[in-house]
Amino acid sequence: MKVLNIHKRVINQSKNKIEKILNTLSSENDLIWPKEKWPAMKFKGGIKAGAKGGHGPISYFVEKYKPNEIIQFRFLKPNNGIHMFEIKELNNKKTEIKHTIDMNTTGKGTLMWTLVIRPLHNALIQDAFDKLENNFSKTPKLTKWNFWVRFLRIQFQKNNPKP
Repeated sequence: MKVLNIHKRVINQSKNKIEKILNTLSSENDLIWPKEKWPAMKFKGGIKAGAKGGHGPISYFVEKYKPNEIIQFRFLKPNNGIHMFEIKELNNKKTEIKHTIDMNTTGKGTLMWTLVIRPLHNALIQDAFDKLENNFSKTPKLTKWNFWVRFLRIQFQKNNPKP
């Protein structure tokens, strides 16, 4: 199955300010990835072209990195596509951040994407965009998880208790 999953959000800030936040991705002071709620994104040696890492059970490497424009990752297992963050200046006070998954799934992978991974991924990206936007907001943005996401997370926690 061809998967093209795109999330966009317009942030009322200059591209320069958004770049600074995006460039903290996977660092000790990560200001975008919602590691408080989801497995942290980790890369040995930080984000740079060729670096291997991922989050939770998802592994990938940095395929393309232009700090003021795009961070593109290629999935390692399975090697079935890419995901990326892009930023685009709309005007000097508005910037669009975009996250895209472009991949192909087959068999069990299609079922897993449809029932489990897609809803969790969608919630994670909205949490990341909220975290990014909250760097500039007096009123915290919090996208609520739907019933299915809450259910999946409870099931995961039951099957993976913390030590």
